Amino acid sequence: MRKYVLIPVLFLFASFLVVAQDQKTPSGDDHPGHDMSSMSGSDMHDMPGMAGEGSAHAMHAMEPGHMDMGPHMKMTSLREPKPGDQAKAQAVVDSARKAAEKYSDYRVALADGFKIFMPNVPQKQYHFTNYWYAFEARNHFNPDHPTSLLYEKRGDGYKLIGVMYTARKDADELNARIPLSVAQWHAHVNLCLPQGNVKQIGFGPHAQFGLAGSIATKQDCDAAGGRFIPQIFGWMVHVYPFEQKPEDIWSAERQHQHQD
Repeated sequence: MRKYVLIPVLFLFASFLVVAQDQKTPSGDDHPGHDMSSMSGSDMHDMPGMAGEGSAHAMHAMEPGHMDMGPHMKMTSLREPKPGDQAKAQAVVDSARKAAEKYSDYRVALADGFKIFMPNVPQKQYHFTNYWYAFEARNHFNPDHPTSLLYEKRGDGYKLIGVMYTARKDADELNARIPLSVAQWHAHVNLCLPQGNVKQIGFGPHAQFGLAGSIATKQDCDAAGGRFIPQIFGWMVHVYPFEQKPEDIWSAERQHQHQD
């Protein structure tokens, strides 16, 4: 399963370039009307699935939960709850559920402009991404506009299970978006790519490059002749609003299950 997750993400950047040619950039009338080619490289890196040729599945140690998350993924720590945190988080859940319910039929999502990331590659969770919403999320949090819808493959169709929200990699307002006493955002980090030939990215126990690889520092990456990327995407958080228990709605374990 590990290779099924990593292979599609090798083509993330190329996929973005294709999508960017078809997508439109925000305009004052809140309607796509301009070519997204004007976006800078940093803009691309801050949009989910938009930069680099690798995706995290190795894990980085986190508290609480004591999950061994390795060197290639980091998550925010749970903070002490403050008055109002639960109500604010519940409001996000309510908005996420309302926004997602419209797309219980995945074909409606496609008709509304969501695009399936690598639909022909087996994955535990498929991301149907709205690149317009991804751009919007860089500077403004709208819980009614999740960057991605999360589906599980069921026969010839898909079952809706949740949504994903995103933020820029340099975002300092994650707690303002969803209280960090409730939600744990994750980021994919410490990627070493081979220069030029992505086929050098391995999947086995002896892999060096990529987020399945052993290289996780700039020093080691430089020594191997690679290109080091400290963080390849912005921040992301999965919400499963159709679950009943808070620990399932905000499950950190399920958030990275699709990367195992």
